[in-house]
Amino acid sequence: MTDTLAFGTVDTVLGRLLVSETETGIVSLDFRDTPAARERAARKTGLPVVDAPGRLDPALAALRDYFAGDLKTFELPIDWRLVGDVQRQVLATLYETVPYGRTITYGDLGDRSGTEVHAQVIGQVMGSNPIPLIVPCHRVVASNGLGGYSGGSGVEVKRWLLTLEGALPATLDWDITRAP
Repeated sequence: MTDTLAFGTVDTVLGRLLVSETETGIVSLDFRDTPAARERAARKTGLPVVDAPGRLDPALAALRDYFAGDLKTFELPIDWRLVGDVQRQVLATLYETVPYGRTITYGDLGDRSGTEVHAQVIGQVMGSNPIPLIVPCHRVVASNGLGGYSGGSGVEVKRWLLTLEGALPATLDWDITRAP
C-alpha cells in the first residue's frame, strides 16, 4: 500500500489552519490554508494527495479543543519524515517532555534532548518545525525573554499561545476569542 497525504482545516482565532496527515501521522501544520501551502506539503512529502477527511478528524478535534482551552496534551501520532535526525531528536524531546503551561529555554532543550546543540541552533530547529502548535515550539523561550516565533504573525502569536496555556499572565485586555 502506498502512503498518501490528506489535508484538513480547522477554523481558530488565529485563522484557518491547514493540517497535513499521512497514514503514519501529522506531517505538517500551516497557519494559513492556501494552495501554496498544500502544494508545498505535497512536494516536500512526495506523496499523492487523497481525499480522506476521516483520517484528520482526531487532529482537527484536538486543535478545536486546544483553542477552546479544553485540551492540555496532544496525543496524536507524528510523522517525522520532513525532519532530519537531530531536528527529530530535539522536536520529539519537546513534544514528549514540555507540557502545557510550561516553558523551556533554547539552551535547556538542547541539553535535555541529548544533542548538546547550542541554543542558537535550537532556535533554528524551532523555526523550521513543520508541525507548530502540536509540536509546541511556542513553549521554547530565550533565557532573557520570549525569543522569536515564525508561526502565524510572529512573536505576538507566541505570546497569545503562552497566555492561553497560563505560562504567561493575561493582560487586562487579553481575550481568548481575539487574535493577536
